[in-house]
Amino acid sequence: MNWVQRKIYLYNVTFGLYMLDWWERYLFNTLVIVLMWFIFYNSLQYVTEFCKRHLS
Repeated sequence: MNWVQRKIYLYNVTFGLYMLDWWERYLFNTLVIVLMWFIFYNSLQYVTEFCKRHLS
């Protein structure tokens, strides 16, 4: 296994995704990606607003 395959395997084992069907794994990963995007987007909005307030 190369480095990327090991990380994917570790992710699947850590969250128990190895025992799910392919569509359940797809749904879980989609929810994780949407949650990460939401956190990133709102954090970016907060940081830009914070910088505008304190650097002006």
